[in-house]
Amino acid sequence: MHQPSHPEVVKRLKRAEGHLRTVITMIRHERPCLELAQQLQAIENAIVNAKKALIHDHISHCIEQSLNAPGAKRKSALKEFAAIAKYL
Repeated sequence: MHQPSHPEVVKRLKRAEGHLRTVITMIRHERPCLELAQQLQAIENAIVNAKKALIHDHISHCIEQSLNAPGAKRKSALKEFAAIAKYL
């Protein structure tokens, strides 16, 4: 299922991908560790933010829809919520 946040998640991951390529080049050129650490922090932030956006969107759209459904689908949604919440 396409979710509204997916284009934003892809944009964040592409940003992280660009930073990662930059860090690899910086290591090859023996750049200072402080500069490398700053770039690695940017990568980490981009990935964490992409993950959060994806999970929040999934909870808001997919799980919420399932919670409004009757029976087994509702129970399954609660299990799925518990499973995905551990990644927050």
